[in-house]
Amino acid sequence: MSGRARLALCAMAATLMASCALLPLVDPATWFLQAAFLLAIQTGVGAAARRVPLARPLTIAVQALVTLALLTLSFAREQAVAGLVPGPDVFRHFGDLLQAGTDDVGRYSIPAPLSDGIRLMMVGGVVVIGLAVDALAVTFRSAAPAGLPLLALYSVAAGLADGAAGWVWFLLAATGYLVLLLAEGRDRLSQWGRVFGGGPRAPGADPSENALAPVRTGRRIGAVALGISLVVPLALPALDGGLLGTAGTGVGTGSGGGGTISAVNPLVSLRDSLNVDEDREVMSYRTNSEETQDLYLRIVSLDEFDGTAWKPAKRHVEDVPGSFPTPPGLGDDVRRTEIQTRISAADWYAQDWLPMPYPAGQVGIGGKWRFEPVGRTLVGDHGQTTRGQEYTVKSLIVQPTADQLANAPEAPEVLKREFTRVPGSLPPVVARTARDVTADADNDYERAVALQDWFALEGGFTYDTEVQVGSGSQAIARFLRDKQGFCVHFSFAMASMARTLGIPARVAVGFTPGSPQADGTNSVGLRDAHAWPELYFEGVGWTRFEPTPNRGTVPEYTRTDTPGTTVPDPDVPSRSSSTEPSAAPSSSDSCTAAEKKLEQPCGSESPQAAFGATDDDPPWFLILVLTLAGLAVLAVPLLPLLWRMRTRSIRLGSHARAGAGTAPGAWQEAGDSRPGSHSRIEADATAATLGAWQEVGDTAWDFGIAPDESQTPRKAAARIVRIGHLDPEAAASVHRVADAVEQVLYSPHPRPTPGLGDDVRRMNAGLRATAGRGTRLRALLAPRSAVRVVWAASDRWIALKSRVAARWAALVRRPSGQGSG
Repeated sequence: MSGRARLALCAMAATLMASCALLPLVDPATWFLQAAFLLAIQTGVGAAARRVPLARPLTIAVQALVTLALLTLSFAREQAVAGLVPGPDVFRHFGDLLQAGTDDVGRYSIPAPLSDGIRLMMVGGVVVIGLAVDALAVTFRSAAPAGLPLLALYSVAAGLADGAAGWVWFLLAATGYLVLLLAEGRDRLSQWGRVFGGGPRAPGADPSENALAPVRTGRRIGAVALGISLVVPLALPALDGGLLGTAGTGVGTGSGGGGTISAVNPLVSLRDSLNVDEDREVMSYRTNSEETQDLYLRIVSLDEFDGTAWKPAKRHVEDVPGSFPTPPGLGDDVRRTEIQTRISAADWYAQDWLPMPYPAGQVGIGGKWRFEPVGRTLVGDHGQTTRGQEYTVKSLIVQPTADQLANAPEAPEVLKREFTRVPGSLPPVVARTARDVTADADNDYERAVALQDWFALEGGFTYDTEVQVGSGSQAIARFLRDKQGFCVHFSFAMASMARTLGIPARVAVGFTPGSPQADGTNSVGLRDAHAWPELYFEGVGWTRFEPTPNRGTVPEYTRTDTPGTTVPDPDVPSRSSSTEPSAAPSSSDSCTAAEKKLEQPCGSESPQAAFGATDDDPPWFLILVLTLAGLAVLAVPLLPLLWRMRTRSIRLGSHARAGAGTAPGAWQEAGDSRPGSHSRIEADATAATLGAWQEVGDTAWDFGIAPDESQTPRKAAARIVRIGHLDPEAAASVHRVADAVEQVLYSPHPRPTPGLGDDVRRMNAGLRATAGRGTRLRALLAPRSAVRVVWAASDRWIALKSRVAARWAALVRRPSGQGSG
């Protein structure tokens, strides 16, 4: 196989390895096989065009045309001429697919379904990146810039993915790029003819051993670089999602009767859409119910808890039924009232999830919506949002009694197994506190009420929208310790504690009932956003609790008549709530009448308030380790500079000073008076002169004048003077060092030459004076001669392997020799 064909295959492999980072984004991953097939054809066309040979631009044009024809055949066969030749209709169809794919990317969460638009984006993106990599690395024979499109491909995937096994995809992408660089280096070396390994060859050694030394060295450098890039980030701090997490918005598939709904956090989209200073109206509604204090407008339930964030689990979605099925767990003996609510969303409010009372039984709405039966929620499809929507919801007001909840039987095992699951990272203090608070309770209902009353009344908790309770696995523990927070902290903590007690629990997100208006409607604003826990009781179903003090209303079925306890008054605002418009609570249920007239907000929280939390302070030893790791990382780029400084100091140090301080005839006198001093002075003179000459060659190499070992010192000095445009003084210095080298090489009795160190420094100054700024910086920070370290390490490694192999062979032969004797 020719070097260019090998390079083309490596370019294709690098593209495919980098595109593996896209695999977690879409399910199923059948698009990858299609992309690999098209990329293989594109690579083969490029190889054939270069073999003809065609001009470089023509080669790229032929590859692009073939790729376009293949994409047309795959995605726009019906719009093409003869099913293959693209025309205007094909490009319009591509535009429609890309627009649909863009909408799907913005709406679906990870992993998104493989729609036609997303498939075109995936396959087309990979083949376009592959064409760019092939053109740069193979057609133009420059593999290093080919890393830019590969980096772009990996960066898109890393930016969209949730970080699961991210180091695997990075390792694949980096390995692919490294293989591409090594293939190009091998191809370049093969064009030089005979390749020298940079070191002495052992007698009888295979010549190919030295010829392959640069290749082996490149592999080792690449392996070390990959190892550092994977290990160093493990010691650096990382950000997590906090209590709310950072999952994006998204929904399930768009057509048919199936599909899935992926984990999303609706408060993220609320934060992005409603991030305004004033309390803007989100929606208004009119209902035939006389009592609206329990009419919470529920968006979605967060039923999956990983120890850091609550989020909706991936669920199956289906077409919206005419009438919803009976709410799970609701028995016939529980009192209920059916109501009807007409809701009008604001024109600016774009939410994928449809706010409605729970449990809804029927929804009348136009547009593209899907139904998720477990959470009994509606979610928009193909870009459908609540913006300007008007819809009617028939729902139930469920009014169980305390006895019905207290005597509820065990929940079904399947439901209990899913909704009581807690991660192993949950701090033990959560379960321990839950057991302590509910120690006197006899059943799950009493335990739930005890938890609610402990948070709202007895535990000494303070409602505060400006508190910073931390993030990560220790957030709930810190909230239980500091006893300050707002609704997300109260609801998340109570739901987690209920699960540790074996009570099925989840967190609902939505809005409190809002504020009554003079025209009989209720207005729901931004600061009515709320979160509350829902606990499951067989015979009643999912039941709302309200642990957040001074927010919403406490359900009637949880009110206790214990002396000394009082239910929080909704008309009394929290004493720690902020009065600033950007962070103040809502005026819907937490403000006095006087405060409402003054339009002073109080008592609620905006969705974005949960996003400014900071994690627990790391211990001092962790800070020390991270600081040392950071200093080590910063020192790595300075290693070539430090090595050159040390080498220059050694070469121009003791030996040069010794030579400079010795008079021309002193060595003869020393040789006559002391035995052995003659040979020692000659050795010192040789070492000082050759060290200075090595420094001359490396200094010139650092400034871009590559060494030529085939020339004599005199010719090498003339070459350095000519290429470096040295002034007469610096040129004379170079020639003096060259003359000294010839003297120690050819004279029967070498003698020291004074001033060699100063000559080398003058030459260095002369090269700096004629070089450009970039060349000077390169010579200082990334000197080319630093590669000698790698060569030396490679030679030592080869010598070590040879010694080990020889000793092993001797050990293997020794027992047989002893046995034969």
